Amino acid sequence: MSNKNKKKDPAKETAAVKENTSAAESLLDFDDDDPLGATAVSKKSLVIFFMIDTSGSMKGTKMGELNTVMEELIPEIRRVGEADTDVKIAVLTFSTGVKWMYSQPISIEDFEWTRLTAAGVTSMGAAFKELSDRMSRNSFLNSPSLSFAPVIFLMTDGYPSDDYKEGLKSLQANSWYKFGLKAALGIGNEANDDMLAEFTGSKDTVVHAYSGGELAQMIKIVAVTASQIGSKSMTLSDETNQELSEEDVYASKQKLLGQQIQELVGQDDSNPVSFDTGW
Repeated sequence: MSNKNKKKDPAKETAAVKENTSAAESLLDFDDDDPLGATAVSKKSLVIFFMIDTSGSMKGTKMGELNTVMEELIPEIRRVGEADTDVKIAVLTFSTGVKWMYSQPISIEDFEWTRLTAAGVTSMGAAFKELSDRMSRNSFLNSPSLSFAPVIFLMTDGYPSDDYKEGLKSLQANSWYKFGLKAALGIGNEANDDMLAEFTGSKDTVVHAYSGGELAQMIKIVAVTASQIGSKSMTLSDETNQELSEEDVYASKQKLLGQQIQELVGQDDSNPVSFDTGW
């Protein structure tokens, strides 16, 4: 009898189908219930900290200009990192005491600026201590995803009224601070750039504003540039093509931040307006 007319065994056919189905299912066996989730790339988290002086000397035009530019800045930061980075904002204000604008970092997509008012003295040392306490996996940096080192931007118009060196010493012991991108803005004639350089670790990452126009320009330059560099993955050295350590990545990013800030600031050919006439 030819193979063409040979009867098929239903039991054997059923067993073969089950075997083939089982083999096919094993190829699609993901640990995750969602097959798409098994191959998704995790977002990296980036927290941008704004430390803002709200002491009495900031009252009036300074605080008004700062509020306005920060409202304009948020949409610009939303474009930083795009789909690759989960950007969050945390705002710490300091005057007679310290206060967070929100109780935790807020996603840039949901963040809304709350207009600040000015009064009191300049408790910068207390702000440094508070930032150090909150920059930890147990508090503000508890994202379950991978994290970039934070961006920390300090803005002040005067000299601290408390022991800022003690607070800075506490902050300098914090690993997130060590590897974070740090920048500072001095506002007006009384701000001390040398003291701000102690905070950032470099004079290249300190800028100064003497008028409302300069204040808006400097905040945007520093915040956007720092956010762009902070959300940039760096694994190889441009010069040697060698893999970078965490320390090298930090140093490269901080150096790049200083260079880009100074280049962008240097492009402004307008004459600075003095503090007395510029606010």
